[in-house]
Amino acid sequence: KVGHPHPGQPYKGGYFLAFLPDNKEGRKTAVLLKKAFEQGLTFQIKPCNGEERVTWGLIPHKTCWDGGKARNGYPDAQYLHEV
Repeated sequence: KVGHPHPGQPYKGGYFLAFLPDNKEGRKTAVLLKKAFEQGLTFQIKPCNGEERVTWGLIPHKTCWDGGKARNGYPDAQYLHEV
């Protein structure tokens, strides 16, 4: 589809996991991230080691519960407002 760097060519998928807090702001962010997913904004296809792969898009996701902003985790006081 639109956005694929080589239409008609295969690409490898992946396993993606992200975390949001179970509170009002986290649930609101989940709704917005779902809309972004439905619009094709969550992932992108990029070349990696000679093959096309699905990777995270430009929208940041928290992939760890801890480690802070530097490790895509919490705590990150601004994340829910910035995403």
